[in-house]
Amino acid sequence: MKNLTVFWEPGDLVEHPQHPDWGIGQVQSVIDAKVTVNFREVGKLVIDVTLIELVAAIQNEQR
Repeated sequence: MKNLTVFWEPGDLVEHPQHPDWGIGQVQSVIDAKVTVNFREVGKLVIDVTLIELVAAIQNEQR
């Protein structure tokens, strides 16, 4: 197990590095190393961040 500090907070926007087709997800909750994320394309999933390293999503919205 990695020595890991979970720095995600509810409301953060993230992407799953191996599943870009899931779209951007919003962090719903963080309990220890379990991060619940609501992804646009697949719904709510619990991610173990000791196994999957989520990445911050950058949204470029042009108006």
